Amino acid sequence: MSEETGSRQAAAPVDSLERSIESAVQRLERARPFAKPGMAPSVLELARRLLLAPDGIARLYRLAPRLDAAGIFHGSDWQHPETLLAGLVANTFEQGDRQSVTIECISLLRALAVANGEHICPGYSPEQARHFLTQVMAHNLNRVFAGSASEVLRLRQSELTPVVDQLFAFLVEHIGYEDILGKLCDEIWRILGQRPLQVQNVKAMITQIALTLTRSEGLIGDARLGADRLISALFGPTQGCIDDPGLPAYRERLEAMDFNALQQEAGGFARAMHDVGLVSDYHASFLRWLLNVGRQELVADALGLSSTGRDCLQCYSELSYRLITEAIHTETAQAVYGLAMLLERGILYMPAIAPGLWRQIALPLSGQAANTLAVVFGTAHPPGVYLLAAVIAVLGQPLGVGQGNNPTCQSARAISMWAYSDPDYLLQMIAQVARFDSLLMHFEGQAINSGTLAAGLGLSVPIDNDPVSTLLVPHLDRIYHEMGQRCAGRGEDPHCWINPEFHGWWVGREFAIAVDVGSGQLKDYDRFLRHFFASYHPLYNGNQPMIHPQPAGLAMTDSLGRFVGWHAISLMRVALDQAGTMRVYFYNPNNDSGQDWGQEVTVSTQGNGERFGESSLPFPQLASRLYIFHDEPLSVPPLDAVPEPEVAAARELALASWARDRLPG
Repeated sequence: MSEETGSRQAAAPVDSLERSIESAVQRLERARPFAKPGMAPSVLELARRLLLAPDGIARLYRLAPRLDAAGIFHGSDWQHPETLLAGLVANTFEQGDRQSVTIECISLLRALAVANGEHICPGYSPEQARHFLTQVMAHNLNRVFAGSASEVLRLRQSELTPVVDQLFAFLVEHIGYEDILGKLCDEIWRILGQRPLQVQNVKAMITQIALTLTRSEGLIGDARLGADRLISALFGPTQGCIDDPGLPAYRERLEAMDFNALQQEAGGFARAMHDVGLVSDYHASFLRWLLNVGRQELVADALGLSSTGRDCLQCYSELSYRLITEAIHTETAQAVYGLAMLLERGILYMPAIAPGLWRQIALPLSGQAANTLAVVFGTAHPPGVYLLAAVIAVLGQPLGVGQGNNPTCQSARAISMWAYSDPDYLLQMIAQVARFDSLLMHFEGQAINSGTLAAGLGLSVPIDNDPVSTLLVPHLDRIYHEMGQRCAGRGEDPHCWINPEFHGWWVGREFAIAVDVGSGQLKDYDRFLRHFFASYHPLYNGNQPMIHPQPAGLAMTDSLGRFVGWHAISLMRVALDQAGTMRVYFYNPNNDSGQDWGQEVTVSTQGNGERFGESSLPFPQLASRLYIFHDEPLSVPPLDAVPEPEVAAARELALASWARDRLPG
């Protein structure tokens, strides 16, 4: 039999299989939404068989957009691609059943189609898809680089294991093999530049990179140059642990060091922490060792404190050392950075903060709160340890709070704003929820108790947040939702009343909105833009700086300028950058604040005068995406002082993007 004849015979079953899938997809397309989940398993079985066929991945890639549109993901965890967690993909491939593995493969092929511009998912931009695939590959470098499969993978071989390996090869072929580690390192540095509270994902990626560098040196080339600094910050930031000897061996080395060597260790840890934004387990172990042997004089060096931080540490030394003893462990090492930033902020000088932290140290947790923290963060330490470490981190890094993959940007913004402007109030709220499983707030003079309310937008406990957010967000979300219910029927956007009551007294009582609430169409848009310029632009508001962060709402757009949805941010300050451009600096509770919003409106997170955790845009660009903001009613300058070209620049960007279809008839 000739090769050509054999190829024709092999292709025939595959062609028949594709015809079967075609028929199944047509039935799925015609099915009503409630019927789609019941039809999906038969389609997935055909897709699994196609994956096992020659050239099956390429064939399924061509089908992926149509499968998505037909509803193959409807009613499943994969329905909304923008909410998927890259870190969970490896677990699905290792432990999932055949159906889960198959749908995960289709999901990744869908993301690749979006990244390549061959498929459009509302709310899921090509940049988001490419970012997601990059993170997936970072978590699965053992599959990406040939010959580095782990023993676990070998022991869990299934019929789809070779297919999954081929899938990663297919992804790399389309995304770029030779530069993957370099891009991953750039991505990690970009994320760390924002100083997020949650860095487990970053640490996992760096660990995978370290393993890959060890196993695949010949395949890496120049990519090692960008990775070494990240790896050393985690696994060998000082001379005493440069070879990553393990914690027991490292503590033995400390016992043999003289004062000068210990001082060098302290300085090395501090430099690595502040340079990279990550804390090594060795750093946490070193701090605990210093206190155990009575070397407290080196704590300030190990934290890398300035004169402000050192003064604060000296004045509140007993509290600071107790925080280290109670909250700093290898499992909570990142809180070391939070403690350093807390001391640098000097907030311990506020009368209520030190007593509030002493209360937090001794706080008894309710059974529900303790169970929630144990389920999400583990049982290596009592739940109160994880909560105290998170309290330190949140107070030290207010702009590092993130909403995770949860529709709760309002609550994340509130936690950040309180940590920034009213930290003793935040400590009181944490104590309420942790001890009593309820939160009491007031709205227009009426009490609202979260313990009596149904769930809001977040229908389950968030598992990808810091411990403070894990406990607080469900309660805040319920209260925010209840406030919205109480505003129903007023005919205006409820944020007008909710934001000042929910966030704090410093929120401006003047409320401006760009759209008509009933119709969604633009309403007196030129006046809205002029009001924003006159209120916040230093050249038109009498050079008045912002005193407190102010809540605001954005009309979010994707990289093509298409409207995605409404999103909550905090306006932090307005200032000239080093190039002389007037920029708005703001806090974005989204996990990654650097985003492409289309029309060359690309959010910056570093390099343009941003402080850690801030995002920024030139003033007209931010104004073009704004749809609500607050202001003080007694201090609005004349609107006609704003030059028309400034307003026109913002107006044109808005009318060509989110407001394109919102012009009044």
